[in-house]
Amino acid sequence: MALSPWSIGVFTSIDAGLGVHLDVARELGVPSIQLHTPHAAGRTPAAAEAFLKKLDQYGIELTCVFGGFDGESYADIPTVEKTIGLVPAETRAARLKEMKEIADFARLLGCDVVGLHLGVVPHDIKSKEYLDVVEVTRQLCDHAAKNEQAIHLETGQETADSLLQFISDTQRPNLFINFDPANMILYGMGEPIEALRKVGKYVRSVHCKDATWSDQPGKTWGAEVPLGKGQVDIALYLKTLKDIGYTGPLTIEREIPQEPERQKAEIQHAVDLLTNLKASLGTK
Repeated sequence: MALSPWSIGVFTSIDAGLGVHLDVARELGVPSIQLHTPHAAGRTPAAAEAFLKKLDQYGIELTCVFGGFDGESYADIPTVEKTIGLVPAETRAARLKEMKEIADFARLLGCDVVGLHLGVVPHDIKSKEYLDVVEVTRQLCDHAAKNEQAIHLETGQETADSLLQFISDTQRPNLFINFDPANMILYGMGEPIEALRKVGKYVRSVHCKDATWSDQPGKTWGAEVPLGKGQVDIALYLKTLKDIGYTGPLTIEREIPQEPERQKAEIQHAVDLLTNLKASLGTK
């Protein structure tokens, strides 16, 4: 199924991970999803076959499969530095193995994009720690390339300039960006619109999410809020996506799984907002 430019999507989960259940996506009437698959028990050939049948039944297109790991925590920024992605040295080998398995599961699902939060990359680009993260990213990209897949790094934990440096140093043609404007604010890593303009040539997927700044950017969390209620400036965000030539899905992410009814209502609000903004920019 060919998606129209700027098709509206939502972040979902195949099991108990981040994101809404697929049935919620169907209720919302969105044509595309990104999929979180954090648990090995849910990444079997049988699970892939069953999930594909549901996607076909619901008329929904899968655009990206996201990785996630046991032991990750977003409790605060220091905890993110210690626990997220492929950066922590003590879990790196096991998580690389798991990300390769996730890429292989994505291949079973017919999906050619695999996304992840890489983690907080060391700032000293000459350090062994930094070079080790470059190397593990190369290994993941090379595995994905064998599956004819791209790797999308989600924004937030680096400034735009640092992310560009990292992509350049990794030197892999299938390494791109999943741009999340709210994460730039939540982590205190820079104004999202300016960042988007800087990294635009690498942006191949996006999240539509909103947030407000912390009073101590980079040290304490900002706050995630409903789309259009924060400091991203969603109208300008979409205009900038249009300016850089982005035509892929607009995937809504709203992570309040502990409040499912509120979550669904706020995602519906986001669908309506994006639909109206698309129309105002001449994109239906």
